[in-house]
Amino acid sequence: MDVVKAVETYITKLVSTPSAMKVLLLDTHTTPIVSLASTQSTLLSHQVYLTDRIDNRKRDRMSHMKCVCFLQPSEDSLEALTAELREPKYGEYYLYFSSILSKPAIERLADVDEFEVVREVQEYFADYAPLLPCLFSLNHTPTSDKPLYGSSPNVWDPFALERSVQGITAVLLSLKKKPVIRFEKTSGMAKKLASEVQHRIQAEATLFDFRLTQVAPLLLILDRRNDPVTPLLSQWTYQAMVHELLGIHNGRVDLSMVPDIRPELSEITLTTITDPFFQAHYLATFGDLGTSLKNYVQSYQSHSLAQSSSSINSIFDMKRFVEEYPEFRKLGGNVSKHVALVGELSRLVDRDRLLDVGEVEQGLATSSGSDFKNVQAVVNNPVVPAWNKLRVVILYALRYQKTQTSNIAALINLLLSNGVSREEARLVYVFLNVAGSDQRQDDLFSTESLLAKGRSALKGLKGVENVYTQHTPHLSQTLENLFKGRLKETTHPFLDGTGTNMGLQRPQDTIIFMIGGTTYEEARTVALLNQEAGNSSTGTRLLLGGTCVHNSSSYVEMIRTAAEKFPVSVYEPPPESATTAPSLNLNLGGVNVSLGGSAGTGVYRTSSDHVGVQAEGIKDGMRNFIGRVKQGVDKIGLP
Repeated sequence: MDVVKAVETYITKLVSTPSAMKVLLLDTHTTPIVSLASTQSTLLSHQVYLTDRIDNRKRDRMSHMKCVCFLQPSEDSLEALTAELREPKYGEYYLYFSSILSKPAIERLADVDEFEVVREVQEYFADYAPLLPCLFSLNHTPTSDKPLYGSSPNVWDPFALERSVQGITAVLLSLKKKPVIRFEKTSGMAKKLASEVQHRIQAEATLFDFRLTQVAPLLLILDRRNDPVTPLLSQWTYQAMVHELLGIHNGRVDLSMVPDIRPELSEITLTTITDPFFQAHYLATFGDLGTSLKNYVQSYQSHSLAQSSSSINSIFDMKRFVEEYPEFRKLGGNVSKHVALVGELSRLVDRDRLLDVGEVEQGLATSSGSDFKNVQAVVNNPVVPAWNKLRVVILYALRYQKTQTSNIAALINLLLSNGVSREEARLVYVFLNVAGSDQRQDDLFSTESLLAKGRSALKGLKGVENVYTQHTPHLSQTLENLFKGRLKETTHPFLDGTGTNMGLQRPQDTIIFMIGGTTYEEARTVALLNQEAGNSSTGTRLLLGGTCVHNSSSYVEMIRTAAEKFPVSVYEPPPESATTAPSLNLNLGGVNVSLGGSAGTGVYRTSSDHVGVQAEGIKDGMRNFIGRVKQGVDKIGLP
């Protein structure tokens, strides 16, 4: 289940016909899809000499050229295409659409093709962005103009629902899967999406007429609201860290704001199919990355010596130099890119005090807990940006919602006195009302039973050698239950009984779709599980997708914009906090800072001198490492 290969196969097919010089026309939706799954050299090898947008009306007329159009069958794209066909600029048109084309749309295109230039119309189901072989996105990052939610956190926006149905349908068709469907029972949005996808599969029965397998594939629909913690955390693995601190948008990273960046590095491409170093290390922790980058630079330096003029002493050497020079230039550019990228990550970690913030975050997100005073220290630190203070307090509120209401109120007041605006501070209660313990289906912090506490505590302490990557996404626990046949139908039912008695069967292919967006941390979990499955004959192949891929900024912004359409009560404290909370939705008057208080029950790293010393040593070691990386980056001179 490799979505990059699936989309790449579609693109290769559509540019292979006709075998002549051609133009490729795309729209705003298909442009990033093609860029993620193909390269300029691949397109050129199929005689694509010009790539442009269908809505660009300033294109020159070239009647000797053939035209291949790859478009989403949206109203905007169909309108631009009908205008193109009324006044064709090319001799022949080959039309390909990224999802199912309706009969009225086909009739509409036939009516405007007066010059009879259309030679072919087909559906190629590449209606999603293939970010990794095991990760896809529908590229729907919610905004006020294109929201995900309707009037409440349990209601879809109609456009968002249809977009999700189209995207999931395209994924299933491109991989030739007809799945049974399971969903989170407490999520109204998950049940609605499951029903709509099933209805679409039944309505397009001829398209889904695939060979039956012994165990049907599984489509598992989850809701981001059941795990609001994962997208709020600082990240410490390469790909996730770049997305958190800089943002990865359809395989591209904007470095134009980086101090003293060279012009050719102001925007870089960062995908596994075009970058061998990134392919090898995108899952690596930041600590391991330093060693790998050092070896990469040394490899480049040795190649540089081999390409120097003093090493060319014969005709054979000249021939070797000519053959290897393009690859040498490419290697040099890639080394420069990753040195600049890691250098900027190191600078941001140091500037924003992310080592201190990350340690507290990991404590809040795992069984080890985090002392109230540690959270206070982060909020009171004038060097820590207000944004990071808000994230830590939201995490504290999500963890201790039922037990530490007075501390949550004190931290909100502390935010107000430490550079966080009132509009941002009230997001603490928005998160509790949208994704708090009463809205979550599962026990996210393992506080229900002694057994769960013990299991979670052992899991947290086992990874204490790296205090910054203790957290594992809740998705990993869900998948573990699925693999072992313990994912209960009471919590994740099959749609309309379609999977009766299938709960005990281990599916060979599982597609997970996260409503509200997934994360690169969850994608890393899926990639590592796939690697384990590849070494086992009984393993399950996993594919993860979501409406988008979040970092903490986009996730909080999604909740912020969504809350504007929810009832005003979303800004009010939950019932258990009403007596102690400041009224942030109506009256944000004087600041009353309350300090002190218990940190609550649990396993605390700071309560054990032995573990505390380990953590401090790790943190000092991490600081030293980042210092060394920064020095190394400053010293390396690359052409």
